[in-house]
Amino acid sequence: MIRAAIVGIGGWGRNLVTAVQGKSEHIRFVAGATRTPEKAREFSRQHDLSLAGSFEQMLADRGLDAIVLATPHSQHCAQIIAAARAGKHVFVEKPLGLDARDAERAVRECAEHRVTLAVGYNWRFQPALNEAKRMLDDGRLGKLLHIEGNFCGPSAYRFAREHWRHDPQEVPAGGMTGRGVHLVDAMLYLAGSHIGSVFAQSERLVHDFGVDDTTAMLFRFRTNATAYLGTVIATAETWRLQVFGSKGWVELGDVEHLHTWDLKRCYVDPADVTRKQRPELLTFPKTSTEHAELEHFAKAAAAGQPLAVPGGDEVHNVAVLEAIVRSTTEGRRIGL
Repeated sequence: MIRAAIVGIGGWGRNLVTAVQGKSEHIRFVAGATRTPEKAREFSRQHDLSLAGSFEQMLADRGLDAIVLATPHSQHCAQIIAAARAGKHVFVEKPLGLDARDAERAVRECAEHRVTLAVGYNWRFQPALNEAKRMLDDGRLGKLLHIEGNFCGPSAYRFAREHWRHDPQEVPAGGMTGRGVHLVDAMLYLAGSHIGSVFAQSERLVHDFGVDDTTAMLFRFRTNATAYLGTVIATAETWRLQVFGSKGWVELGDVEHLHTWDLKRCYVDPADVTRKQRPELLTFPKTSTEHAELEHFAKAAAAGQPLAVPGGDEVHNVAVLEAIVRSTTEGRRIGL
């Protein structure tokens, strides 16, 4: 049983705790820290968490095996490095960081101190996404040609003007850090390749303050497959991912992204390529991706196995985010 502490007991931090607390044989939260302890006191009491006075106090606690970070993006890398030097395994919410060099440094510190680092890309634990990956790997979809995705919702309306999620330095490229990086990670997973270049545009069209609300990108993978991604954070909730191969396509999408997804698939009929095929709907057993990702982290930590590694997808995702920001500023395609 990995004994974990949650840092950041806001909405998402609470979601992580409740996903496993009393439901897992591999991980249990025993402590927490937050900038507003009074707001978290009742939640901590309900879930048997001791509230630490500071992050540094947690790092010195020999009764803790792991730190789970649900903190603002700009704090991630420094907190990961401090935890690694204290010998604590780390699970950090996405994105890993906002600067690719800092992200790589954080991953290397974890490797050097032999602690496990995981990043909260919970979509990789969706059975439907796993099936789409198998269909690419075993050839049922043929050669990967193109991926399209969007992840949108009313995030721009949720937070007050002074909230950190309206700070362009903390939340660059509009909805990318809160939403779009999930799709970038899913695309990296499906393509089995890093992205070679990015062209992006991003605008603030609704508010007279805060971050951009409408961001669109074109990617080219190193395999020469292409992708489109859009994220709009001043509209109704929706998300969609469609993968096009030379033999057919698959599509995932819904309003909710935290429940178990269905998958639509459709193939070309090689005997009559002009005949339009009706998509087939696949369903999967219900699962909690947050429970699955935290247990996966806990098992790896207990076994001393690495998850995020130097040069891996987690760091590359940060480099892609940096390239998106550069492209929106410079108005040109950016190579990675």
